[in-house]
Amino acid sequence: MDDLPGFGHRKFSINRNTGVPRPCRRFSVGEPGLNEASSKVHRQFRAAHEGHLPHAGLDATRASTGVVWCTERAAEHGFLEEPDSWANLGQGAPEVDDDIAGCFPRPSHIDVSTASREYGPTAGIKPLREAVAHLYNEMHRKGKVSQYTWENVAIVPGGRAGLIRIAAVLNNAYVGFFIPDYTAYNEMLSLFKNFAAIPVPLSEEDGYHIHPEKIAEEIARGTSVIITSNPRNPTGRVVKNPELAEIQDICRERATLVSDEFYAGYNYTSDCDGSTISAAENIIDVDEDDVLIIDGLTKRFRLPGWRVAWILGPKEFIKAIGSCGSYLDGGTNVPFQEAAIPMLEPALVQEEMAALQQHFRAKRDYVVGRLRAMGFTIRHVPDSTFYLWLNLEGLPGPVSDGLNFFQACLEEKVIVVPGIFFDLNPARRRDLFDSPCHHFVRFSYGPKMDVLKMGCDGIERVINK
Repeated sequence: MDDLPGFGHRKFSINRNTGVPRPCRRFSVGEPGLNEASSKVHRQFRAAHEGHLPHAGLDATRASTGVVWCTERAAEHGFLEEPDSWANLGQGAPEVDDDIAGCFPRPSHIDVSTASREYGPTAGIKPLREAVAHLYNEMHRKGKVSQYTWENVAIVPGGRAGLIRIAAVLNNAYVGFFIPDYTAYNEMLSLFKNFAAIPVPLSEEDGYHIHPEKIAEEIARGTSVIITSNPRNPTGRVVKNPELAEIQDICRERATLVSDEFYAGYNYTSDCDGSTISAAENIIDVDEDDVLIIDGLTKRFRLPGWRVAWILGPKEFIKAIGSCGSYLDGGTNVPFQEAAIPMLEPALVQEEMAALQQHFRAKRDYVVGRLRAMGFTIRHVPDSTFYLWLNLEGLPGPVSDGLNFFQACLEEKVIVVPGIFFDLNPARRRDLFDSPCHHFVRFSYGPKMDVLKMGCDGIERVINK
């Protein structure tokens, strides 16, 4: 087991009931270091993820995702009382003010029509579904025979709700997912029993890139659904053409590809010209290619509080996804759907994305420069998203793993997310204390520049200590 890639950093198992290191067992390859065995934050992590004292009918392990757990720990240090004095680099959210040059101002008020007081369709209102289809046809399907229509679009109340709807309609299948990836996939992949989730570890050596050969291997062993973020959270890397087209060719008629494209607007690979990368570009027939695309207003339109997102796919999939909203979430807020329609005019979106990309690339360059000056090794500068997947191996021992670095940052009023949360582990079948993500944190440069400067100053104090 010593030869397994990525497992050299975690060498022990923990009795999660007592928090005491236990003798080696089948998933462990050594003994704990004193630094981790005596760490308060490690004990808190183990307690939270093994559940709390039981109440009748309660499974507390389902109550907390990575970012929520980090916020709860920050609250113990006063974050909720004085949030403005903190640098929250953990929350996966972009800045929302109307301060970015070239971006259109967001609505400050919304007209609520009489019709919007009624229950809305669980698949979303038709005008917004039409606007989404038109946007993708203009930006990704010009000149192609097969075009999206409103029947290829479902409006959902946020990305997580969309993922849960997709999971609800999957059949008895092996679902492949990659490590590391978006933390909310854990819940999506463990709530339903209609499929089996199969982890696919990626290599740190080549920046956790998804190669077409890897997709072919997974399909060859029986995987019939593949889910991934692209651009990728937390690594900040994107799979683009021609590799993306090759992956879709491999999946065609063999597997359903679920492409989470919430960070599609944060694309720095084309000199910030406003273009976005989407699987929609490579689809041959929108009703035959089993590709589900999920995106929304949350990230690239900088409106996370609106909870308006969409799924594109074949009509049969979309009909099922729309219907299951009746028992899962009830559908999306109708007044906000109506307000979203004018924002999706393709020329406006192109200008918005160009301004967004230029602004966030400048923030990326700032934090990369600051962190490298502190001694961090950043081998792969992000080409998308607003995340850095930060390797801690070169730091002093007490802060060279994600949980202890997170704890040290809290003392300087800085929040990051330990990398262990991105080592997806549905149903907790693996011992995460052997995780290859253990010596990483995710750093978000989504906040405004003054918050990034405050956060970098706090991290520098941690390093100097």
